[in-house]
Amino acid sequence: MDRDRTAVPPPAALSTTTAVRRPGAELRESAGKGAGVFAVRSFRTGETVLTGVIEAELGRNDSHASQVGWDRFVRHGGLVPKVNHSCDPACGIGLNPAGAHDLVARRPIRSGQEITFDYAMRNFSIEHFPARCQCGTVLCRGRITGWKDLPADRRAAYRGSIAPYLLDTPAVPDAPALPNTPALPDAPTDR
Repeated sequence: MDRDRTAVPPPAALSTTTAVRRPGAELRESAGKGAGVFAVRSFRTGETVLTGVIEAELGRNDSHASQVGWDRFVRHGGLVPKVNHSCDPACGIGLNPAGAHDLVARRPIRSGQEITFDYAMRNFSIEHFPARCQCGTVLCRGRITGWKDLPADRRAAYRGSIAPYLLDTPAVPDAPALPNTPALPDAPTDR
């Protein structure tokens, strides 16, 4: 009987990464972007694709930080940090009861499709990514930006799909173009 009790580790001993993996997603090579997360089954609009689990509290913003409040940055465990940015994302952000960011389908996602979200959906400011966006979508802004630099039409389109604290931000100016940003030679200009 004692053997049976010790066969299963207590919850605290379980890896946080196992809690965030869902059978519907896997890490694979993403053309021109390194690794990416891909659906291995279909998801309906509004369905949780990845469940976020906070792995660590961070003292500041960095390239894989998720902003969960004005001065609070966290790192998620599992596949969430491996999800690539897109200016026309398949997923949005949903806050779960633990305060972590779930990735929720904004539209139907087919098996084999890359799971993406716009990093502006979680961070007010982004200064730690390469200058050029590589998403290649029709809506590509040419640059990965935070919420503060997101054009008004994209902010409106993302309502209901962003980290809730962004709705409480002070008024941000309309950002039809990226302020003080020189033209990017490799950025798409016809979009």
